[in-house]
Amino acid sequence: MRILLAGLAAGIAMYVWTSIAHVATPLGMIGVGTLPDESVTVGNLASAIGDKRGLYVFPTDMAHRPSTATAPGGLLVYNPHAPTSMQPRNLIVEFLTELVETLIAAWLLAQTALAGYAARAGFVAMVGVVSASATNISYWNWYAFPLDYTLGYMLIEIVGFVVAGLVLAAMLKPKATLPAPG
Repeated sequence: MRILLAGLAAGIAMYVWTSIAHVATPLGMIGVGTLPDESVTVGNLASAIGDKRGLYVFPTDMAHRPSTATAPGGLLVYNPHAPTSMQPRNLIVEFLTELVETLIAAWLLAQTALAGYAARAGFVAMVGVVSASATNISYWNWYAFPLDYTLGYMLIEIVGFVVAGLVLAAMLKPKATLPAPG
């Protein structure tokens, strides 16, 4: 029960941080640009793709072209019926994602014998470094996501885990252990 409560409290703290990062700082939009001549570009996309929502990579032969070849390329997330504003579902999914992350971090922390507050908080922060690196660096490497976008999103995630770690370290103190036989 203590792991669940600590995970919930940490999830709320992480959610507050990520909300602040996206709403009150430029971090959530670093490396994200706008389409040139948006109405024409969107019209061309709608004409070419239609109602086929999906993730598109171009050029289509990117994986097979010689390593010396260069051409425009990219990754496009396309939704022909995208809402024009944030939906309650987005907020719910974000919170549930952060809750699952902090519950996992709480369970991992509870498995350790780390005694000091800083060590426990640092352990959770390192879980965040692994989490932030797992996809963001690969997206930068393989799909050429902008470096500033990659670093900005990694920062948001790592700080989220630092905040969660501070909460978890305070709430999940190690259980007393028996002295080693000896």
